[in-house]
Amino acid sequence: MLSNYLIGLREGLEAALIVAILVAYLVRTGNAHAVSRVWQGVAAAVGVSIVLGVVLVLIEDSLEETVEPAFAGVMSLIAVGLITWMVFWMASRAKGISAHLHGEVDRALATSTVAVAIVAFVAVLREGAETALFLWAGINAAGSTAGPLFGAVLGLLTAVALGVIVYKGAVRLNLGRLFTWTGAALIIVAGGVLRYAVHEFQEIGWLPGEDNIAFDVSGTFPADGIPATLVRGFFNLVPTMTWLEVVAWFAYVVPTLIVFIVMIRRRGAAPATKPAAQEAVVSN
Repeated sequence: MLSNYLIGLREGLEAALIVAILVAYLVRTGNAHAVSRVWQGVAAAVGVSIVLGVVLVLIEDSLEETVEPAFAGVMSLIAVGLITWMVFWMASRAKGISAHLHGEVDRALATSTVAVAIVAFVAVLREGAETALFLWAGINAAGSTAGPLFGAVLGLLTAVALGVIVYKGAVRLNLGRLFTWTGAALIIVAGGVLRYAVHEFQEIGWLPGEDNIAFDVSGTFPADGIPATLVRGFFNLVPTMTWLEVVAWFAYVVPTLIVFIVMIRRRGAAPATKPAAQEAVVSN
Protein backbone atom coordinates (compact mmCIF):
# COMPACT_ATOMS: atom_id res chain seq x y z
CA MET A 1 0.00 0.00 0.00
CA LEU A 2 2.82 2.40 0.88
CA SER A 3 4.53 2.05 -2.48
CA ASN A 4 1.29 2.83 -4.30
CA TYR A 5 0.69 5.76 -1.94
CA LEU A 6 4.06 7.16 -3.01
CA ILE A 7 3.21 6.64 -6.68
CA GLY A 8 -0.15 8.38 -6.25
CA LEU A 9 1.45 11.19 -4.24
CA ARG A 10 4.33 11.78 -6.64
CA GLU A 11 2.37 11.63 -9.88
CA GLY A 12 -0.64 13.41 -8.41
CA LEU A 13 1.50 16.21 -7.04
CA GLU A 14 3.18 16.75 -10.40
CA ALA A 15 -0.24 16.94 -12.07
CA ALA A 16 -1.58 19.24 -9.34
CA LEU A 17 1.37 21.60 -9.74
CA ILE A 18 0.92 21.66 -13.49
CA VAL A 19 -2.72 22.64 -13.08
CA ALA A 20 -1.82 25.22 -10.44
CA ILE A 21 0.81 26.77 -12.70
CA LEU A 22 -1.62 26.98 -15.60
CA VAL A 23 -4.42 28.50 -13.52
CA ALA A 24 -2.11 30.95 -11.73
CA TYR A 25 -0.59 32.14 -15.02
CA LEU A 26 -3.98 32.62 -16.67
CA VAL A 27 -5.27 34.63 -13.71
CA ARG A 28 -2.11 36.71 -13.45
CA THR A 29 -2.13 37.58 -17.16
CA GLY A 30 -5.79 38.62 -17.17
CA ASN A 31 -7.07 35.47 -18.89
CA ALA A 32 -9.19 34.10 -16.05
CA HIS A 33 -11.98 33.43 -18.55
CA ALA A 34 -9.88 30.55 -19.92
CA VAL A 35 -9.53 28.79 -16.55
CA SER A 36 -12.64 26.70 -17.23
CA ARG A 37 -10.87 25.31 -20.30
CA VAL A 38 -8.05 24.10 -18.07
CA TRP A 39 -10.50 22.13 -15.95
CA GLN A 40 -12.11 20.69 -19.07
CA GLY A 41 -8.71 19.47 -20.24
CA VAL A 42 -7.94 18.06 -16.80
CA ALA A 43 -11.26 16.21 -16.63
CA ALA A 44 -10.70 14.70 -20.08
CA ALA A 45 -7.15 13.60 -19.14
CA VAL A 46 -8.35 11.98 -15.90
CA GLY A 47 -11.08 10.16 -17.81
CA VAL A 48 -8.66 8.81 -20.42
CA SER A 49 -6.24 7.72 -17.68
CA ILE A 50 -8.98 5.79 -15.90
CA VAL A 51 -9.95 4.13 -19.17
CA LEU A 52 -6.31 3.15 -19.73
CA GLY A 53 -6.20 1.52 -16.30
CA VAL A 54 -9.42 -0.39 -16.99
CA VAL A 55 -8.10 -1.51 -20.39
CA LEU A 56 -4.92 -2.89 -18.78
CA VAL A 57 -7.01 -4.88 -16.30
CA LEU A 58 -9.34 -6.18 -19.03
CA ILE A 59 -6.45 -7.20 -21.25
CA GLU A 60 -4.79 -9.08 -18.41
CA ASP A 61 -8.03 -10.84 -17.48
CA SER A 62 -8.65 -11.88 -21.07
CA LEU A 63 -5.24 -13.47 -21.59
CA GLU A 64 -4.61 -17.18 -21.29
CA GLU A 65 -2.89 -18.36 -18.13
CA THR A 66 0.30 -19.11 -20.06
CA VAL A 67 0.42 -15.67 -21.66
CA GLU A 68 -0.59 -13.49 -18.69
CA PRO A 69 2.82 -13.68 -16.90
CA ALA A 70 4.58 -12.54 -20.07
CA PHE A 71 2.22 -9.58 -20.43
CA ALA A 72 2.59 -8.68 -16.76
CA GLY A 73 6.37 -8.93 -16.95
CA VAL A 74 6.70 -6.82 -20.08
CA MET A 75 4.35 -4.12 -18.79
CA SER A 76 6.22 -4.10 -15.47
CA LEU A 77 9.49 -3.51 -17.32
CA ILE A 78 7.87 -0.61 -19.18
CA ALA A 79 6.67 0.76 -15.84
CA VAL A 80 10.20 0.54 -14.41
CA GLY A 81 11.56 2.40 -17.43
CA LEU A 82 8.93 5.14 -17.11
CA ILE A 83 9.43 5.52 -13.36
CA THR A 84 13.18 5.87 -13.88
CA TRP A 85 12.75 8.37 -16.71
CA MET A 86 10.21 10.40 -14.74
CA VAL A 87 12.39 10.62 -11.62
CA PHE A 88 15.48 11.75 -13.54
CA TRP A 89 13.51 14.07 -15.81
CA MET A 90 12.04 15.86 -12.82
CA ALA A 91 15.44 16.06 -11.16
CA SER A 92 17.02 17.68 -14.21
CA ARG A 93 14.18 19.70 -15.72
CA ALA A 94 12.05 20.89 -12.81
CA LYS A 95 13.32 24.46 -13.09
CA GLY A 96 12.11 24.75 -16.68
CA ILE A 97 8.59 23.37 -16.25
CA SER A 98 7.04 26.72 -15.36
CA ALA A 99 8.56 28.59 -18.29
CA HIS A 100 7.65 25.77 -20.68
CA LEU A 101 4.00 25.77 -19.59
CA HIS A 102 3.81 29.56 -19.80
CA GLY A 103 5.04 29.40 -23.37
CA GLU A 104 2.51 26.70 -24.24
CA VAL A 105 -0.32 28.79 -22.75
CA ASP A 106 0.77 31.92 -24.62
CA ARG A 107 0.76 30.06 -27.92
CA ALA A 108 -2.60 28.47 -27.11
CA LEU A 109 -4.22 31.80 -26.22
CA ALA A 110 -3.06 33.17 -29.54
CA THR A 111 -5.27 30.54 -31.18
CA SER A 112 -8.31 30.01 -28.94
CA THR A 113 -9.28 29.05 -25.41
CA VAL A 114 -9.96 25.52 -26.69
CA ALA A 115 -6.23 25.22 -27.30
CA VAL A 116 -5.71 25.95 -23.59
CA ALA A 117 -7.83 22.91 -22.79
CA ILE A 118 -5.61 20.86 -25.11
CA VAL A 119 -2.47 22.10 -23.32
CA ALA A 120 -3.93 21.07 -19.96
CA PHE A 121 -5.12 17.76 -21.38
CA VAL A 122 -1.73 16.79 -22.81
CA ALA A 123 0.19 17.92 -19.71
CA VAL A 124 -2.03 16.07 -17.25
CA LEU A 125 -2.54 13.02 -19.48
CA ARG A 126 1.16 12.22 -19.33
CA GLU A 127 1.01 12.09 -15.56
CA GLY A 128 -2.29 10.22 -15.60
CA ALA A 129 -1.14 7.58 -18.09
CA GLU A 130 2.05 7.03 -16.12
CA THR A 131 0.04 6.73 -12.91
CA ALA A 132 -2.31 4.15 -14.44
CA LEU A 133 0.60 2.00 -15.62
CA PHE A 134 2.60 2.40 -12.40
CA LEU A 135 -0.37 1.51 -10.23
CA TRP A 136 -1.29 -1.47 -12.38
CA ALA A 137 2.28 -2.79 -12.12
CA GLY A 138 2.41 -2.02 -8.40
CA ILE A 139 -0.86 -3.82 -7.71
CA ASN A 140 0.35 -6.87 -9.63
CA ALA A 141 3.66 -6.87 -7.78
CA ALA A 142 1.87 -6.55 -4.43
CA GLY A 143 -0.38 -9.50 -5.26
CA SER A 144 -3.54 -7.78 -4.02
CA THR A 145 -5.89 -5.01 -5.06
CA ALA A 146 -7.73 -3.42 -2.14
CA GLY A 147 -4.72 -2.23 -0.11
CA PRO A 148 -2.65 -0.89 -3.02
CA LEU A 149 -5.68 0.81 -4.58
CA PHE A 150 -6.55 2.46 -1.27
CA GLY A 151 -2.96 3.64 -0.92
CA ALA A 152 -2.98 5.08 -4.44
CA VAL A 153 -6.24 6.96 -3.88
CA LEU A 154 -4.96 8.28 -0.56
CA GLY A 155 -1.76 9.44 -2.28
CA LEU A 156 -3.73 11.22 -5.01
CA LEU A 157 -5.97 12.93 -2.45
CA THR A 158 -2.89 14.05 -0.50
CA ALA A 159 -1.40 15.43 -3.71
CA VAL A 160 -4.58 17.38 -4.50
CA ALA A 161 -4.63 18.82 -0.99
CA LEU A 162 -0.97 19.85 -1.22
CA GLY A 163 -1.57 21.39 -4.64
CA VAL A 164 -4.42 23.51 -3.29
CA ILE A 165 -2.35 24.57 -0.26
CA VAL A 166 0.58 25.62 -2.44
CA TYR A 167 -1.68 27.47 -4.88
CA LYS A 168 -3.40 29.36 -2.08
CA GLY A 169 -0.02 30.25 -0.63
CA ALA A 170 -1.06 29.00 2.80
CA VAL A 171 2.13 26.96 3.13
CA ARG A 172 5.41 27.21 1.24
CA LEU A 173 6.44 23.63 0.82
CA ASN A 174 10.00 22.75 -0.07
CA LEU A 175 8.93 20.95 -3.23
CA GLY A 176 12.49 20.35 -4.36
CA ARG A 177 13.26 18.38 -1.21
CA LEU A 178 9.90 16.58 -1.38
CA PHE A 179 10.56 15.47 -4.95
CA THR A 180 14.07 14.37 -3.96
CA TRP A 181 12.84 12.08 -1.19
CA THR A 182 9.91 10.71 -3.19
CA GLY A 183 12.19 10.21 -6.18
CA ALA A 184 14.59 8.10 -4.11
CA ALA A 185 11.68 6.14 -2.65
CA LEU A 186 10.23 5.50 -6.11
CA ILE A 187 13.56 4.10 -7.31
CA ILE A 188 13.27 1.51 -4.54
CA VAL A 189 9.66 0.85 -5.56
CA ALA A 190 10.77 0.42 -9.18
CA GLY A 191 13.35 -2.13 -8.01
CA GLY A 192 10.51 -4.17 -6.52
CA VAL A 193 8.52 -3.94 -9.75
CA LEU A 194 11.62 -5.13 -11.63
CA ARG A 195 11.90 -8.03 -9.19
CA TYR A 196 8.31 -8.93 -10.00
CA ALA A 197 9.02 -8.84 -13.76
CA VAL A 198 11.99 -11.18 -13.29
CA HIS A 199 9.79 -13.53 -11.26
CA GLU A 200 7.15 -13.62 -14.01
CA PHE A 201 9.76 -14.29 -16.71
CA GLN A 202 11.28 -17.08 -14.65
CA GLU A 203 7.84 -18.58 -14.16
CA ILE A 204 7.31 -18.95 -17.92
CA GLY A 205 10.90 -20.01 -18.63
CA TRP A 206 12.09 -16.83 -20.33
CA LEU A 207 14.75 -16.45 -17.65
CA PRO A 208 16.63 -19.23 -15.85
CA GLY A 209 17.07 -19.86 -12.15
CA GLU A 210 13.50 -20.34 -10.92
CA ASP A 211 14.68 -23.06 -8.53
CA ASN A 212 17.85 -21.24 -7.40
CA ILE A 213 16.48 -19.78 -4.18
CA ALA A 214 18.60 -17.04 -2.56
CA PHE A 215 16.62 -17.09 0.68
CA ASP A 216 13.34 -18.38 2.05
CA VAL A 217 12.19 -16.75 5.28
CA SER A 218 8.53 -17.66 4.81
CA GLY A 219 8.79 -19.92 7.86
CA THR A 220 9.87 -16.98 9.99
CA PHE A 221 7.85 -14.28 8.24
CA PRO A 222 4.66 -15.74 6.72
CA ALA A 223 3.60 -14.09 3.48
CA ASP A 224 0.34 -12.94 5.05
CA GLY A 225 2.00 -11.69 8.26
CA ILE A 226 2.50 -8.03 9.17
CA PRO A 227 6.32 -7.86 8.61
CA ALA A 228 6.13 -9.53 5.20
CA THR A 229 3.13 -7.39 4.23
CA LEU A 230 4.96 -4.19 5.17
CA VAL A 231 8.10 -5.17 3.26
CA ARG A 232 6.09 -6.16 0.22
CA GLY A 233 3.98 -3.02 0.48
CA PHE A 234 6.99 -0.72 0.27
CA PHE A 235 9.81 -2.66 -1.40
CA ASN A 236 7.67 -5.13 -3.39
CA LEU A 237 9.90 -7.88 -2.01
CA VAL A 238 8.64 -11.29 -0.92
CA PRO A 239 9.80 -13.82 1.73
CA THR A 240 11.10 -16.21 -0.94
CA MET A 241 13.30 -14.86 -3.73
CA THR A 242 15.60 -16.37 -6.33
CA TRP A 243 19.19 -15.28 -6.81
CA LEU A 244 18.30 -13.62 -10.11
CA GLU A 245 15.55 -11.57 -8.45
CA VAL A 246 17.98 -10.44 -5.74
CA VAL A 247 20.71 -9.59 -8.25
CA ALA A 248 18.26 -7.71 -10.46
CA TRP A 249 16.99 -5.67 -7.49
CA PHE A 250 20.46 -4.64 -6.33
CA ALA A 251 21.79 -4.15 -9.87
CA TYR A 252 19.02 -1.62 -10.52
CA VAL A 253 18.48 0.09 -7.16
CA VAL A 254 22.09 0.69 -6.05
CA PRO A 255 23.54 2.33 -9.21
CA THR A 256 20.31 4.19 -9.98
CA LEU A 257 20.17 5.65 -6.47
CA ILE A 258 23.84 6.65 -6.67
CA VAL A 259 23.35 8.44 -10.00
CA PHE A 260 20.20 10.13 -8.69
CA ILE A 261 21.94 11.35 -5.53
CA VAL A 262 24.93 12.61 -7.53
CA MET A 263 22.58 14.49 -9.87
CA ILE A 264 20.76 16.09 -6.94
CA ARG A 265 24.02 17.13 -5.29
CA ARG A 266 25.31 18.65 -8.52
CA ARG A 267 22.27 20.89 -8.52
CA GLY A 268 23.87 22.44 -5.46
CA ALA A 269 21.39 24.47 -3.47
CA ALA A 270 18.51 23.81 -5.89
CA PRO A 271 16.66 21.29 -3.69
CA ALA A 272 16.81 23.69 -0.75
CA THR A 273 15.36 26.63 -2.65
CA LYS A 274 11.92 27.29 -3.98
CA PRO A 275 11.68 25.66 -7.43
CA ALA A 276 10.25 27.47 -10.41
CA ALA A 277 7.04 25.48 -10.26
CA GLN A 278 6.33 26.63 -6.72
CA GLU A 279 7.43 30.18 -7.50
CA ALA A 280 4.95 30.41 -10.34
CA VAL A 281 2.13 29.12 -8.16
CA VAL A 282 2.85 31.13 -5.05
CA SER A 283 3.36 34.37 -6.96
CA ASN A 284 -0.29 34.37 -8.00
